[in-house]
Amino acid sequence: MASLIEVRDMLALQGRMGASQLSAQLHTPQPMIDAMLERLEAMGKARRVQEEADGCLSGSCKQCPEGRVCLSEWWVLC
Repeated sequence: MASLIEVRDMLALQGRMGASQLSAQLHTPQPMIDAMLERLEAMGKARRVQEEADGCLSGSCKQCPEGRVCLSEWWVLC
């Protein structure tokens, strides 16, 4: 299982990553990675970045029948 420092180091090496990518790379359950990322965010060490997919048909996820499925969430260091 990964430590908070390993999560931070992986983000530093890769630039930006999704929680699922971190989970797979560090062989750690995603709920644990989510908790670590939230802790890093609370400490001001990391921040989440959300991007809309290029193929969004409605132009706004607020009107999308799928909800916010088309948003990609990435994590980067501050």
